[in-house]
Amino acid sequence: MSKIYAVGDIQGCAPSLKALIKKSPTGSKMIFLGDLVNRGPDSLGTLRYLKRLQENQRVECILGNHDLHLLAIDAGIRMTKGLDTLRPILDAPDRAELIDWLRHRPMALSNGKVLTVHAGVLPQWDLQQTIECAQEVEKALRKKSYKHFLANMYGNTPNKWSNSLKGYERLRVITNALTRIRFCTPAGTMEFNSKEGFENGPKGYVPWFKAHKRKTKDTLIYFGHWSTLGLLRHQNVIGLDTGCVWGGKLTAMEIPESGKPSKGLEIIQVDGYDHPLRM
Repeated sequence: MSKIYAVGDIQGCAPSLKALIKKSPTGSKMIFLGDLVNRGPDSLGTLRYLKRLQENQRVECILGNHDLHLLAIDAGIRMTKGLDTLRPILDAPDRAELIDWLRHRPMALSNGKVLTVHAGVLPQWDLQQTIECAQEVEKALRKKSYKHFLANMYGNTPNKWSNSLKGYERLRVITNALTRIRFCTPAGTMEFNSKEGFENGPKGYVPWFKAHKRKTKDTLIYFGHWSTLGLLRHQNVIGLDTGCVWGGKLTAMEIPESGKPSKGLEIIQVDGYDHPLRM
């Protein structure tokens, strides 16, 4: 049986990505946890390489907030920001096919035992509802009218889940949970400004994975997005954003076939990008 690994945020660090693939066991597969592009030195090369690997069934790639940012810029809904490194993609002759490939990527993946997602999940969602909610956003992204979704995707409200939510408000809450969440109240109200380590959140908020009544407590979850945590192993939760784009590491960790975490899971790491703005 081929090993499967989850991999933290690449953010356009193509040299680190290629070094990781080279270092991984022959025949292994990888699930990249989103933020495939942006801030790093070669977002275009990263996207082309991942697309080729995915078409050869060697990898799958989950969408993160930076990937959605690229889709929104391509659609004319957002402008590039100061630290963005997306212009080469926008100027590329294969821009259209790269964008089409990107918007057909999943928002979350599960084999029924393990969940892989970019940022996190709301405490009210169990595994099945998480995947069903992810599929709602995937469907919106894959429609011919997907730009309407992108135009309504941004915003911090509503900031709490309700099964009665409809339309773009419902999709916005799902997208924010899957690609932006770090802290929430125990009842699931999201907060989007804090990026500190999980012991230093705003008063009344906890890291999403510490919400006391979280319905995915018994599901092994791999996530990225939160580089200040570093490599995190917390009960059934594994955080893999180890700051590749900020001079840290690009990290892959084995996904156990059993769906149960163990100390023996293989970890593969390669050096990240020495970003010129790194402190």
